[in-house]
Amino acid sequence: MPIRLPFLQKPENKRSAPASFPILAGESLVEVTVRRNARARRYTLRLDRRGDGAIVTIPKRGSLTEAKAFVTRHADWIAARLAARPDMPEVPVAVPIRGVVHRVVSTGSPRGRVCLVALDDGPAIEVPGETPHVRRRLTDHLRKEARADLAAAVARHAETLGVHPQAIRLKDTTSRWGSASARDVLAFSWRLVMAPPFVLDYVAAHEVAHLKEMNHSDRFWTICERLCPATDAAKTWLNKNGAGLHRLP
Repeated sequence: MPIRLPFLQKPENKRSAPASFPILAGESLVEVTVRRNARARRYTLRLDRRGDGAIVTIPKRGSLTEAKAFVTRHADWIAARLAARPDMPEVPVAVPIRGVVHRVVSTGSPRGRVCLVALDDGPAIEVPGETPHVRRRLTDHLRKEARADLAAAVARHAETLGVHPQAIRLKDTTSRWGSASARDVLAFSWRLVMAPPFVLDYVAAHEVAHLKEMNHSDRFWTICERLCPATDAAKTWLNKNGAGLHRLP
C-alpha cells in the first residue's frame, strides 16, 4: 500500500474484531480502543487524545482475550491517570463548525433550540439548558449537522459513481475518519463537521470510492481525486489539524 495515513485504513471486513471494549477503572467505565501493530513486541496501554478513554496495542501474535486481561491488570493505572487529567470546563469556550470557530454561549433557558448567531465579537452558537447539559446538547447538535452534511456529500458522490451505499453510520473513533464495509455500509466520525467543508467532502468521497475499489490502488486514488479535486489539500489538513478535533468540544 503506497500511502499509510491514520485516517486511511483498510475497509472493514464482515468479521472484523471489536474496535473497542469497556473496562471498569476505579469507579468509572472506560472505553478502551483496540489497535493491532505487527511491529509491536508487547502489549502497550495509553490514554487517548481526548483523555477520557484508553488505547491498547496488540502485538502481531497477540489476542483480544490477552489484551483484555492486560488492560484489566492495569485498571488502577488508568484510573490514576484519568484522575490526574485537567478538569474540562463545564461549558466549552468555543468550537469550530465547518471550519469556523464559534464561541459557545449558554442561554440558561430550559427551552429553545441550538442555533448559530452573529454577535458583535464574532460567530457564536447558542445552547439552551442548564450548565451540566450544555456539552451534551452541543454534541448532539454537531452530530445532527454532521449526519446532514455527510448524507448530502455521500449522495452526491454515489450518484456520480452509480453506487448505492446501504447505510451511513456516525462514530467517534480516534483511529479513522471513515470506513467502508463489505456490505456497503459507510461509517464516519461525526467530528468531521468541525473541519472545513472540503475536508468532510474528501472523506465522504474517499469512502464512496471504496464502493468501486475496495483497496488503495492507483485506480482507487484516481476515482477519489475525480470525486474530490481537493484530496491532497484535505489529507494535509487532517494530518496537521485532525488530532485537535478529538479534544473538542
